[in-house]
This record gives sequence, structure tokens and C-alpha cells, in this order.
Amino acid sequence: MAEVQSLCRCTVSGWPWKAALLTRPQSARVPTRRLGRAPLPHGQLLMTAIYATGGVRTSAAGESITAEESRTSLVPETLRDMEQDMELQRHLETLAAAGQQALTREERLKRQRSLDALGAPSFYATCQSRGVTALKRSPARILQLNIGLYCNQACSHCHVESSPRRTAEQASKETVDRCLVLLRNAKNHGLAITTLDITGGAPELNENFRYLVEQAAPLGVEIIDRCNLTVLLEPGQEDLVDFLARHKVRVVASLPCYSESNVDKQRGHGVFDRSIAGLKLLNAAGYGVDGSGLVLDLVYNPGGAFLAPGQAKLEAAYKSELEFAYGIVFNRLLALNNMPIKRFADWLVRRGQLQSYMGLLLDNFNPEAGESLMCRDTVSVRWDGAVFDCDFNQQLDMAITQPGEGGSSRPLSIWDIESLEQLTGRPIRCDNHCYGCTAGSGSSCQGSVA
Repeated sequence: MAEVQSLCRCTVSGWPWKAALLTRPQSARVPTRRLGRAPLPHGQLLMTAIYATGGVRTSAAGESITAEESRTSLVPETLRDMEQDMELQRHLETLAAAGQQALTREERLKRQRSLDALGAPSFYATCQSRGVTALKRSPARILQLNIGLYCNQACSHCHVESSPRRTAEQASKETVDRCLVLLRNAKNHGLAITTLDITGGAPELNENFRYLVEQAAPLGVEIIDRCNLTVLLEPGQEDLVDFLARHKVRVVASLPCYSESNVDKQRGHGVFDRSIAGLKLLNAAGYGVDGSGLVLDLVYNPGGAFLAPGQAKLEAAYKSELEFAYGIVFNRLLALNNMPIKRFADWLVRRGQLQSYMGLLLDNFNPEAGESLMCRDTVSVRWDGAVFDCDFNQQLDMAITQPGEGGSSRPLSIWDIESLEQLTGRPIRCDNHCYGCTAGSGSSCQGSVA
């Protein structure tokens, strides 16, 4: 029996990544351009048999399904899932009682207690003892803007804790315009800003997303849209793929596994099918197709307390499985470690795995990854204009600071600087969560770094 082996081990059980093998007999192989599901027991495959052909899809029964009929919002289902998630409800009750700052401090203390129990030094001390170059900012290359925490999903691993409930935290046009000023000023100050990295939440659902892309496109920088894929099927986003293609936006799309059950466990019921449909829409527009000039990258993150595997090997497995099963092509796979913060930290604590995970990060410290930390040349801007060394620090409210009144310090904002060049040479703010970026092959918003 010919078998297809899956290298994508990403369920939340925490078993070693290499242990899982998905097998499928030759007879169950799926024709390209057909949407299917993960293998069923005994090698059988449950097929939805939906074909993506422009604005019309055809079911297995041959019935036409219009784009309008298929475009139902994921938001109501996500909200229902959130209401039924008892762990989440307990967390929200604690959040309401204690406040976000108190929970963030407690989360940090839990990480530190875990490291203390392991006899681990601080991240700064580890870097110094292992010969890593001093943790200071280099000239900025990437401007990353989180334009809001509203999302149509509520993923279990989400380090920004996005959901349909996060309606207040949205970047205003004033914040977007100020970022555009800094982007334009960068060239005047000799900075080689190469990339505008737009993230969220689901950034496309911010009312200023398209304005930002339209204004940034003529500036000659690469524009990244960090897309959850399901947003492409939201009502009102019918022309989103065409918009992204027209402005040559690089799409970096979340797909933590190529197995339906694993994706839905981590990202919500029905997300896998919608993600596959979204990828087909992108492929139909030329994304990921050789010679099109439209870049489609996928993002993998582990579904448990283990490190991301080697990026190159996993990329080959993704490409083989997605093209074989669904006719989907893409350019690169970015493999990220899960950072021990926010929802993933809560997940670890509830299962008594925080200390062992911190030990895993410490044991796999890689000095080479320390040399390529994204915080060296990335500037991260929050929806309200506060400035950070990285997106993870942003979620922990560890802003870059400047002197305040009476010898105190206060968070730096985009209105406090005239150029990103002013940040060059500043010390990078680090803490115990930073071990996640230096473990194994390293981890950054651009994938592995070592």
C-alpha cells in the first residue's frame, strides 16, 4: 500500500512532533483543485468535493453555490465557541476582577518562578555568557504595525488574544497617517526600511487597512498582510483578494497544520475548510504561482508544548500535502515557536507544563538565533501609537521608554519621534519570555532565523 506520511505533528496533546504519521492509501488520493478533509480511520477520506471556479463553487451533488451563499461570517460561530469554552470564561472572569496589568504581572512571575526552579539565569545573562552580541537596536528595516485586535477568530495560541470582542482596540486614521510619515521620513534619514508589516487581529477588518496599503504602495517597500485566511470569506470582503493582488501585497497566512482536526482544535470549528477555500481564492488570483510576482507564505506554529521542527523539512511536507490533497501552491513556510505568553501561557499553566516548557526553551538556547533576533531591526507599533521592540513585548506592555517627569520614564509613542533612526543603538528590552525566540532554529515574525 502506497502511503503519504505527514510531518505535521500539531495537535495539542504535546506528544513529540515526529511521532504522528497520517497515512492514506493510493486509492484515496484527491484530484487537484478539489477540497477535501483530513484522512479518516482505515485510510478513508471524507470529501466535501467542492470546486473553486471563480465566483461559483460546485458541491459533490453538482449544485452551484454562489459566492454570496458561501459568504457567511465566522463571527457568530466564534462567539458561540467562546461562550462554551469554560476555561476561557474563567479567564475572562479573572480578567474582569483583576485587570489586564495584574494578570500580565502574574504571568511574568509564573514564568520567572519556573526559571528560578530550574536554576536558570536571566535572558540577558544567558546571551552574554554564550557570546551573543550586545542586545542593542540596529538601524530599522521593518516597520510592523498592529492596527487592531478585532478578529473573526479566537485561536487558542493567540499571543495578542484577539477575538470578535476586541472592538475597542483599533488604529485610527491619525495613527496610520503618523506611521506613513515615519515611513516616508526613513528614506530622508538614510534608513533602508524594506518592509511594512501589517498585523492584528484580522488587520483587513480595520477600516483604515486599505487606506494604509494604498498610501504605502508607492513608497517602494514590501507590504505584508498577516492574514488568517478566513477573513477572505467574510461578507463585505468579496474584493479583498483582488485588492491585495493589485497592490502586490505579500500575504503571510496562518495555517498551523494541513490536518483539519488539528487546525480546528487550535483555531476554531470550521476554520480549516474556510482556510482551504481562502487559499484557493489566493491561488486563483496568482498568489503562490511561479512567475506571478504575488507572494503567498504560510505560517506554522506548534499545537502543544514542543518546538517548531526544521523549517525546510516541514515546508517540503506542507507543499507536498497541500498540492497533493487540495491543488494548493505557496512560496515559503515560516515556522514559529509558541511564545510562553498570553493564551498559550494560560494553556501551559492549566496543564502544569509551564516549567517543563521553559526548561525546553532554555535547554535549546541557540546563540546563532540570538544574533538574528527580530527585535534588533524591527520597530513594532501598537494600534494606539506606542512603540515597542517586538510584537511580543507589545502584548506584555513592555514599550520602549523615554524620560518622563521627576526622573520617571514613560512609553515612547510615534508622536515623540521624527524618524525611526532615533531608535538606533537603544538597548533592547528583554525578559524571560525571550527564550522563545532563541530556542532551536530560532523564531521571528519572518520564520526561523538560525
